[in-house]
Amino acid sequence: MAMDTLKITLVQLDIIWENAQSNINHITLLIKDIVNTDIIVLPEMFATGFSMNPDALAHDSYKVGVDFMRAQAQLKECVVCGSLMCFDNGNYYNRFVWMQPSGEMVTYDKRHLFTMGDEPKHYSAGKETLIIDYKGWRIRPLICYDLRFPVWSRNKSNNPFDILLYVANWPSKRVQQWNKLLQARAIENSCFVIGVNRVGVDGNGFAYSGGSASVDFLGEVEMLTDNVECLQTIALDKAALYSFRSQFPVLLDADDFVVK
Repeated sequence: MAMDTLKITLVQLDIIWENAQSNINHITLLIKDIVNTDIIVLPEMFATGFSMNPDALAHDSYKVGVDFMRAQAQLKECVVCGSLMCFDNGNYYNRFVWMQPSGEMVTYDKRHLFTMGDEPKHYSAGKETLIIDYKGWRIRPLICYDLRFPVWSRNKSNNPFDILLYVANWPSKRVQQWNKLLQARAIENSCFVIGVNRVGVDGNGFAYSGGSASVDFLGEVEMLTDNVECLQTIALDKAALYSFRSQFPVLLDADDFVVK
C-alpha cells in the first residue's frame, strides 16, 4: 500500500563493544515502547561497534543480530534495519540488513571501506547498489564512509529514489563533516536523507557524539540531541517532495556517471 507519509524511528545508540547479546538485550529495552512506525533504523555495526575483529565475532553476531531484527520486525509490524558484520562465501562484509515484518530481508554491502581504520584489511567491498521499494517509497541504503562519495550516492532522473538512508559509526571529531555532507547529499539528490549515528566511546577509544538527523530536499535539518542515547520518530511527506521536484526538476540536468 502506497503511503504519502512515512514514519521513521532513528535510534541513536551507545554500542557495547564487541558484545552482540548485550547490545541486543539493551536495544530490545530501548525500543520496547515504539509503536506506530514504519521503519526502525539502528546504527552501523549495532551489535558489535566498528570492530576489526570479524574472525572472532562475525558468525555469532550476525546470527544474533538477524534473529533479533526478524523478531522485532514481526512484533512491531515494521521494518527494522541497520548493519552487521557478516561472513559470506569466504569473505567478511559490513552488511546493511533490511528486515521486513514478513521475515524477508534484503541486504547491501558497504562499498567504501574506511582505509584509515584498516577496514579494507578485514572486510571486502560491496559492488552492488540497492533501491528498496517500500509502501510507495524508494529507499537507497548506504553505510557511513559511503557518505563522502557523491557519485556512488547519486540520484538518477530515470530511476529516482526518495530517501537516502545512512547508518554510521562516525566519530565526534569529524561530526561537522557528517552534518554538512548529509545536507549536501539531500540537496544535490533532491531527496530526503536519514542519518543514524552512534554515541559513546568504542573499544579503540574513539568518541561518538551522534548527530543523527533527518534532512529534507531543501537541506533543512531535524537533529536528535547530541551526546545522548535517544530515539525519535520523524514523518516524511512524499507529496511535498514530489511537488518540489515538479517545480524544480534539477535531476533532469544531472550528469551521468559510470562507477568502476
